[in-house]
Amino acid sequence: MGTAFDAETLRRGIESHDAKALLSLYADDAEIRVVDRNSQPSRPMVMHGQGEISRMLDDVYGRDMTHKVEQCVVQEDTVAYTESCEYPDGVRVLASSMMSLKDGKIVDQTVVQAWDE
Repeated sequence: MGTAFDAETLRRGIESHDAKALLSLYADDAEIRVVDRNSQPSRPMVMHGQGEISRMLDDVYGRDMTHKVEQCVVQEDTVAYTESCEYPDGVRVLASSMMSLKDGKIVDQTVVQAWDE
């Protein structure tokens, strides 16, 4: 079994808007797929590698909004968590993520998110 995943870094990074700490959890060649109203399952938004992932994390965690990890489950080389977010105007976002790990680093993540409309 590889290195253990640091769920506390995930929680702290999300809740304190620390994109750099979050990026440290990803493997160099990681991939993220995001499914939402604009990026539907047949055409998800896909980010490859730390460069693209870093830009996405900087954007999301640089926004004026709150982020809270509601649940996080780590089992062997799989992590699942839910994240609730709220913008200052009251608009809420709920995201659910499923991640695969290798040597304690995220190699694959699928995010399904829903926004208030």
